[in-house]
Amino acid sequence: MEKFLIITIIFVGLIPPAFGDVFIQNDQQYRGDDNSLHIVGEIQNNLEMPINQINVNITLLDEDNQVITTKETSSLVNIIMPGMKGPFDLVLTNSEAKKIKSYSLELDYKVSSPKNQSIDITESELSRDNYNNLMITGIVTNRGDITANTIAVIATLYDKEGNVAAVSKVHPEPDYLRAEDNAFFLVAIPDKIQTRGINDYTLIAESEEYAAVPEFPVGTLVLLVSTLSAYIGITKFSGRIITNLISATNLK
Repeated sequence: MEKFLIITIIFVGLIPPAFGDVFIQNDQQYRGDDNSLHIVGEIQNNLEMPINQINVNITLLDEDNQVITTKETSSLVNIIMPGMKGPFDLVLTNSEAKKIKSYSLELDYKVSSPKNQSIDITESELSRDNYNNLMITGIVTNRGDITANTIAVIATLYDKEGNVAAVSKVHPEPDYLRAEDNAFFLVAIPDKIQTRGINDYTLIAESEEYAAVPEFPVGTLVLLVSTLSAYIGITKFSGRIITNLISATNLK
């Protein structure tokens, strides 16, 4: 598949631009179980400041590389901290996607002020339900001094080539956490075709108030993560984590 990548960068304030410091990677397109077309990928932030208002403009091309239309989607993570990633997922119905053969990507964002406080994902586990749907369950905890509102947990799953295979976002119930409170979350990824070859995945948790630079202490079935503020990223690598998870949870 032939793809073209175009990066458009919008800076605010007096921060000088740095070529390639924010870019799209690991993108691909796939057909879901319902025959809808997904274009997925992730935005890498290598700036020294967080970014927000992150939009991905996707130009859809036919077999002759002629423009069919342009669609817009947003990062599932509202604020991407320095050194971190945020996934995106554009979903097109079968009727919309009939003539699409390739695509090009354009990225817009703004530099934002850093946030303080902390929120942790203190437990996570990968398993499948009775219908063979892949799901990730865990606990998110507010380590900050004030209530965290509109908590969201975002999962990014990767195939063996390291490309984004699927993404999913969920709001725990309740979607707010008072200081030192915690909540259970369940992220479901029902697309069975895409989850067959999952090699590793990341989890990110954020709220309206919080954004953080994470640390990555790794355990077999449970991840304990300490952070500076509320954007949490947890990466599980196949050799050390997924094999053990599959053995322990009897995934097939």
